[in-house]
Amino acid sequence: MQNLFLEFIYLIFIILALVMLANRLRLAYPIVLVLGGLVLSFTGRFAGITISPEVVFLVFLPPLLYESAWQVSWKEFWRWRRVIASFAFPVVILTSCLVAVVSHALIPGFTLALGFLLGGIVSPPDAISATTIMRRVQVPKSLLSIIEGESLLNDASSLIVFRFALAAVLTGQFHFGEAAGSFFLVIVLGTLIGLGVGLVFYAIHRWLPTTTSIDTVLTLLTPYCMYYAAEHFHYSGVLAVVSGGLFLSSRRDTLLTYRSRIEGVNVWSVLSFVFNGVIFLLIGLQLPAIIQQLGDISLGAAIGYGLLITLALIVGRIIISFGALLFTRFASHFITVADANPSWKMPLISGWSGMRGLG
Repeated sequence: MQNLFLEFIYLIFIILALVMLANRLRLAYPIVLVLGGLVLSFTGRFAGITISPEVVFLVFLPPLLYESAWQVSWKEFWRWRRVIASFAFPVVILTSCLVAVVSHALIPGFTLALGFLLGGIVSPPDAISATTIMRRVQVPKSLLSIIEGESLLNDASSLIVFRFALAAVLTGQFHFGEAAGSFFLVIVLGTLIGLGVGLVFYAIHRWLPTTTSIDTVLTLLTPYCMYYAAEHFHYSGVLAVVSGGLFLSSRRDTLLTYRSRIEGVNVWSVLSFVFNGVIFLLIGLQLPAIIQQLGDISLGAAIGYGLLITLALIVGRIIISFGALLFTRFASHFITVADANPSWKMPLISGWSGMRGLG
């Protein structure tokens, strides 16, 4: 236990040093943390560190999703809701299909079910990497809002694809009608559970005699309650946190006093920074464990497959982004859209911004 605690302390100091280096070099810190983790993975001290998916989903994911939902402007989210929804659900599903086809065609013995499993893992972009870089190059606020809004929802669609693909791999069967029905059930009920838990916490903040410290602790408990409540009934914990977080953030002025909001922002910014730092460093530290699990496939072949699938992801997302542009221009003749004549630069940047990270 003492050794584990000391390793955690070492990792925190390494994260702080790498972030300071990233700021000095004017680079996005997630990139430097992943590269730093890759270098550390070749040292003896940190070679055995691995990420448990259960730890990521149960410890890191709920608060990071909640913090993102709290930071998103509800006004901008609602304005770009159609674009955000199209990127978060159809684009992720289409990208998963593309990854499934490409991996099935390129990798020997790789079935379509395994391809969809891989697609569910790599299809959702990560907002932390993308928005950190975008803020440095000062992209339009509308594009930043779309990318941040997409990141709140695309993890839900990818996890649902992953869940059904995993069931197909384990059972050898896949029923489209049953999967489609379960897909919408998981989305709707996950959202309702998140809103229900959000209402409970809204009532606690609003009508019980809380203090600034109690309010802050309650905000830390809220995402875990939302996530666990939904996952307990096998619905989308991600959408529960996102929907509940958006509901509470839209009522923050009546929910919390100004002192609670200031203290909460400070606590959450530090917590988010530490969690993101640990996650991105651990991603880089996974290299030895990944190499050991390659089996008969050589490292060179695995890198080649990875590069080809990455290329398919980039090209596919850009093509789909331009398809969304054409559809928006077509739909503007029949319904009111946020931007009836979007520039071709917007889908190019949004397509290129599909960086992978925590998700």
